[in-house]
Amino acid sequence: MRASRFNPFASLEGSKFMGIFGLLLAIGIYTAISSDRFLLAINLENIVHRTALFGILSLGAAFVIITGGIDLSIGSVVCLTGILLPYLLTQCLWSVSAAVATVLAISVAIGLIHGVMITKMRLQPFVVTLCGLLLYRGVARGITNDESQGFGLAYKGLRTLATGHVSLFEGQPYAFRLPATTLILIVVTVIAVVILNRTVFGRYLLAVGSNPDAAKYSGINVDRVTSAAYVICSTLAGLGGVLFVLDVNAAQPSDFGNFYELYAIAAAVLGGCSLRGGEGNILGVVVGAAVMVVLSNAINLVHPEYQNIEFAIIGGVILAGVTVDALVRRLIRSRKSSHE
Repeated sequence: MRASRFNPFASLEGSKFMGIFGLLLAIGIYTAISSDRFLLAINLENIVHRTALFGILSLGAAFVIITGGIDLSIGSVVCLTGILLPYLLTQCLWSVSAAVATVLAISVAIGLIHGVMITKMRLQPFVVTLCGLLLYRGVARGITNDESQGFGLAYKGLRTLATGHVSLFEGQPYAFRLPATTLILIVVTVIAVVILNRTVFGRYLLAVGSNPDAAKYSGINVDRVTSAAYVICSTLAGLGGVLFVLDVNAAQPSDFGNFYELYAIAAAVLGGCSLRGGEGNILGVVVGAAVMVVLSNAINLVHPEYQNIEFAIIGGVILAGVTVDALVRRLIRSRKSSHE
């Protein structure tokens, strides 16, 4: 047997995390040098806040991608739940607890329906969730007659879930308020890390994504695990929809949540989730969401003249990042094989 030697390339997960974290640092340093507004407390608070909102969606997408699936309906679930909450509160005069419970229950039901259609009816995840993308936004527009829904000056206590802050430092120039949404993201992240890395269900998720047939022959209920992943994804999308609408106060069903599924999927892939399934890094996904937000912020601060092609720039950076990641993975595997 060949003696083992130290190999700095041995940890694929660690190298991928360091890669996306390095990209985040590079974008942040470039923006800080190019714009004196980047390091202002109000801008950093906004970045942390937006990262928390998109991070919650990205974590949901990660669970599905780990199983080898895809969910294109995330943005429309955000729209449906985000539009229904103020509609139920202001138009139907429901109580806060009933309205919140209802929209979250709807998001759970959507995930369960996706899971059943994919596992029991053997429909392709792409087709099922693409139809959901169209269906849920259409339902939201139909229920509200395509009219904007908002809270007005009411429900300020409820809105603190998305707009509240926790003061960490007092006085200038170091005053910084941690957004309440960040605390929610931390809780969701900790739960996700425990589920994926410390539970049998997490090992089942990775096994199903790596080889569903082998997982099935090993006694894993592949259908149940897959359905649970879609339930988690839709539930977090529903939670995200609630937080997004509480943050903006009013939303138009025709465009609320547009392209959010692409941001979530991109952040998950950048963070270490393979679209082939079987791989995932929860902390990497959060950093991937931060990369998306900081990159958008950099465009707005440094090159505002390019705002109209923001999606093109972000898409190019994501493509470059995924390409480099694929090349690095090949290098790591070749180094590992040569050291075995």
